Amino acid sequence: MPESIAERTRTAAAERRRFRWPGPNLALGLMLLVLHIGLIVGVESAPSRAFLLAHFGLFLLWQPLWQGAHKLHAGRALLIVTGGALLAWWSNWWLVALWIAVLFSLIGGNVPGMRELRPRLAPLLAALYLLSILLVWVVPHLIESFDGQPAIALAVRYLLAIPLIVILVMPGDAGSEAPRQAVDLVYSVMLFLLVVVLVLGALFIQRVTRSDYAIALVQTVIGIAILMFILSWLWDPRGGFDGIGQLLSRYFLSLGMPFERWMYSLANLADSEVDPDDFVEKACREILSLTWISAVEWRARGREGSVGVPTTHVTRFEFGGLDLRLHSKWRPGPGMVVHMRLLARLLGDYHDAKVREQAQRDTAYLQAIYETGSRVTHDVKNLLQSLRSLCAAAEQGGDSENAEALRGLIKRQLPQIAYRLQITLGKLEAGKAASGDSEGAVEWWRGLNQRYGHERVEFVLQGVGAAHRVPSDLFDSVGNNLVQNAVEKRRRGDAGSISVLLEDAGHGRCRLAVSDTGNPIPERLAKTLFVSPVRSEYGLGVGLYQGSRQASEQGYRLVLASNEPGRVSFVLEPVRGLAEEGTAAGHPLRPGD
Repeated sequence: MPESIAERTRTAAAERRRFRWPGPNLALGLMLLVLHIGLIVGVESAPSRAFLLAHFGLFLLWQPLWQGAHKLHAGRALLIVTGGALLAWWSNWWLVALWIAVLFSLIGGNVPGMRELRPRLAPLLAALYLLSILLVWVVPHLIESFDGQPAIALAVRYLLAIPLIVILVMPGDAGSEAPRQAVDLVYSVMLFLLVVVLVLGALFIQRVTRSDYAIALVQTVIGIAILMFILSWLWDPRGGFDGIGQLLSRYFLSLGMPFERWMYSLANLADSEVDPDDFVEKACREILSLTWISAVEWRARGREGSVGVPTTHVTRFEFGGLDLRLHSKWRPGPGMVVHMRLLARLLGDYHDAKVREQAQRDTAYLQAIYETGSRVTHDVKNLLQSLRSLCAAAEQGGDSENAEALRGLIKRQLPQIAYRLQITLGKLEAGKAASGDSEGAVEWWRGLNQRYGHERVEFVLQGVGAAHRVPSDLFDSVGNNLVQNAVEKRRRGDAGSISVLLEDAGHGRCRLAVSDTGNPIPERLAKTLFVSPVRSEYGLGVGLYQGSRQASEQGYRLVLASNEPGRVSFVLEPVRGLAEEGTAAGHPLRPGD
């Protein structure tokens, strides 16, 4: 049977592990040992060139720049061949000094990123060897000051080889499958520049002062140490000074446009623009003020647009519902990409916030439509109940004795029903608030008696005179709803007698109470009657919720005053103290005041 794909993959992986080069410590030690032999022999001799070429081959096996499984491009391959040819055929002490400085920066640049001590030992010994061989052996050959110092030559030949032997015999991780650590570019460049400054500074001091090389090297090391101490002291904020670290961070965050200015412009646009698409378009025009941005393209919520002159260098970012493409005049570097990502992220977050605000406005508008429709539905229901009452009275009073009374009842009730229907239809107009018209409390009370007089309801009037007035729209809506709920409750057999009380509440205002002697409302339902709409088999709850909101808007409150067996009472009363002040000032109280 043919091998499966999984078996072939495992076989190929085993073959790669079988012919895998030993651990990086062994490769590093062999590379440096061959370099050491080539330097001791002399870089201008033929054997030294052979050793340097072998050293370069071992470097290619050890190097941390490209993984072994990666395919090299023609440019990288040409660079490798050129480097090997230079070391093999055009080797001199200046080229070797430059190469050792590069090796020192590559090896030492990864040491700060290693957390454990054991992986650090081999790179530290290798960096120590390279710096020692450079300062003690290579640089003296550059200035031709190595004559007559056999002790130093003997120490270089044998003592400096000890760290290399230690690296070779160190227990490495030959069988480890852990990936190599990437080169830290910043640390490597800093170490390379530090070595270059140290070597060139020592040579400069030695030439100018015509002193011994060792003295010039010590003076250079002391000068660099003093300079680094001053820089470290100035790095952190001290005595009102922001510190070099803060200044560098502020510079990298600005990159041609200060971060604060971008935040300020976005905040201003967010305050002035309501539509998310217009906000994004104006914000993209603000981005064009950056000197390194030539065009901006965006796509959001099915709409797209662009400003500026497009280029071939495009960086795309997508945050939330915003797809943003930034065109730069040149290929952006890693730092520029980070800065562009930050700007795009801020714009995306603001855009998402604008979209949520618009959704909330739409939801609030739909909620207002729903509440208006619900309130009008209950008003129409109350009007229909009044018409049914008139029809029932007409059916019961068809004889000649009650004809006159029936005619008077219809004559009084039909104009009121027509007036209430006109007010109800007026609520359907967009933006029209509930009517705040008031009428005499006695007249309103007389109309309520006439509408429900045939329903065996007890009406009680206490302390209400001609000076008392009530908001007709509120009292009609709440009063009719409460009385009808009580009547329906009695028809279901859950209530006995029904009483309606209108009494003086002070300051020319009235208090309405509707009570029955039936069963109490369930506790779970009673807690939410005035808080939110309640789903009920008999429709109880939505009208009370709407009535409670309407009462709050006009300085009243609707409460369940009593909920006990045989005593269930709803009360519509003015909010004492604050109600009078709020109404007089023209600012009715809202729910929660």
